[in-house]
Amino acid sequence: MPSIKSESYRHERKAITISAVVGVVLLILKFAAYALTGSAAIFSDALESIVNVLASGFALYAIILAHAPADEEHPYGHGKIEFLSAGFEGGLMLLASAVIFFKAVEQFVRRPKLEDLGAGLILLVVAMVVNGLVGGYLVRSGKKSGSITLEADGWHLLSDAITSGAVMVALGLIQLTGWSYLDPIAAVFVAVYIVLVSLRLLKRSVAGLMDQQDIDDARAISAILDSHLGATGKPPRICSYHKLRLRHSGRYHWVDFHILVPAGLTIDEGHQVASSIEYEIELMLGEGNATAHVEPCSEKECQTCPAHISKVN
Repeated sequence: MPSIKSESYRHERKAITISAVVGVVLLILKFAAYALTGSAAIFSDALESIVNVLASGFALYAIILAHAPADEEHPYGHGKIEFLSAGFEGGLMLLASAVIFFKAVEQFVRRPKLEDLGAGLILLVVAMVVNGLVGGYLVRSGKKSGSITLEADGWHLLSDAITSGAVMVALGLIQLTGWSYLDPIAAVFVAVYIVLVSLRLLKRSVAGLMDQQDIDDARAISAILDSHLGATGKPPRICSYHKLRLRHSGRYHWVDFHILVPAGLTIDEGHQVASSIEYEIELMLGEGNATAHVEPCSEKECQTCPAHISKVN
């Protein structure tokens, strides 16, 4: 297990480092495009790149800390830092959207004055393609490793690529029509889109920090427990279960539940039943810990107890 974890850590650190380096390069490109054109729409795109760089830096710290082993002060590990990282990124995006909106309003009031749009468009094309490629890579990596930090940063870059595309369309229309007010209007649409993406990140962050139940995980764990249920269930058989609870600490899963076993089982046999089912659940979850609390069955009409289960099956 440690070797797998270290391999995962190296891959995630590499991915987020690439994101940070690319973010710095694109930040320079976009502000160069803004300096050439004076476009509020390009300014909005460049401002989001500042968020990309800051968020990537925090994401790198979050990934390093998330892989740190549990200690006395953090017995459940450090995984929740990944939810904080996603929330931090969402908060920065909200702040950036507010600045973009006020910049667009200012540009609209002062009447837009645009200059070298051709050069600005070329730089935006480069930024859009690179953001799209790196963002897709981060999302795939995050889903594969279960890292919300990588996923959040990847979706942010993909949204950045989309906003760059929208800005390009607006500037292209300005060149065709000569109507410069399309520039601040496009910036407002960019701000609204960034708000929507940031709210999605914040919602997921809050859900993780508040230990919201994962419906898909709960359904999968219930299916495993149901498969061991009753006299016709697969070994080791249990009489019933209840108090199933689960939560995430970043990519790590914590599960606890109560199982009822035939009262005739010894403590050791009951422990073997619990350990077998715990192991099955942990294999399904990947990185996780399942804990079963064993109780004797007292149900008089139980279909499992009379089935000669005096030993662990």
